[in-house]
Amino acid sequence: MRSIRPYLWAGALLLGSLIISIAFGAVYIQPGTVLGVLLSQIPGLDIPINWPDAHQTIILSVRLPHTLLIIFTGAALAGSGAAYQGLFRNPLADPYLIGVASGAGLGAVFALAVSWPENMLGFYLIPIAAFIGALGTVLVVYFMARVGQMVPLTTLILAGVAVSAFASALTSFLMLRSDDQLYRAISFLLGGSPMSGWRPVLASLPYIVVGLIFLSLSGHALNVLQFGEDQARQMGLSVERAKVFVVVVASMTTAVAVAFSGVIGFIGLIVPHLIRMVWGGDYQRLLPLSILFGGSALLLADLLARVVLAPQTLPVGIVTALAGAPFFLWILRRAKKQVFW
Repeated sequence: MRSIRPYLWAGALLLGSLIISIAFGAVYIQPGTVLGVLLSQIPGLDIPINWPDAHQTIILSVRLPHTLLIIFTGAALAGSGAAYQGLFRNPLADPYLIGVASGAGLGAVFALAVSWPENMLGFYLIPIAAFIGALGTVLVVYFMARVGQMVPLTTLILAGVAVSAFASALTSFLMLRSDDQLYRAISFLLGGSPMSGWRPVLASLPYIVVGLIFLSLSGHALNVLQFGEDQARQMGLSVERAKVFVVVVASMTTAVAVAFSGVIGFIGLIVPHLIRMVWGGDYQRLLPLSILFGGSALLLADLLARVVLAPQTLPVGIVTALAGAPFFLWILRRAKKQVFW
């Protein structure tokens, strides 16, 4: 029972956060009504309908897809952050360490700087460009860091820093050249989703779900890597294959999330670190718990972003940065104490 208790807590928090997130907005809807509408969509359940049709439309067509997209994004960022922390054996690692965020930002801003037709291609252009930019940046970093058949982690980080700086400089240049799209570009870089409705949810869902499943299956390899690469080889792990697998899957999962939701920082840093402090560093448990709690954490941040200056909505990345920056400094201070004491 104790082994499943964390998952029960995570599931309960996720369900509660989902209902509360749907309930709050320009029109407040009772949580009981939200739960009733959601249950009424399950075949075979006979739920008496005692709510206005307008509430059902708001829930199913507006708030539910937004909430699900936020859940998938938080799960992707937290799961990828846990995987990166295990791969680099560093609690300060996050999903953007090797250039995913800067590449996605460059791709999105490039798409915004060009006038495109108002059709299906134009609708998906920003997330497609962001995904290509993120994945392209990771590939450049990977091949720059590769030494023979090996990819040293230190070289990977340094290459990521250099390529990220270059991509960020290009992004700033494009923003200066595109004054009419400057607000949308800044909104994307601060975690403002460029899309709404069910289409981004359905487009991103398969890739994020598959990526999170593969990340969860990498728990054993990440546990072995904690002993060091030499010891991991002696224990029978194909170290280079495991590193490539984690980098590719975590980067692609993050790229999809960023493409449809914007650049959202610190979720991939905070959530895995808190779970590690409470339930330990076993990655076979840490990864799925990070995925579940990541969805809840970003939902609560998104709720704050929508209500703190209502009716104006803040980009959720502002909220996560305000909460995450002090937490990052606290982690850094704690790590310094462990080193010197």
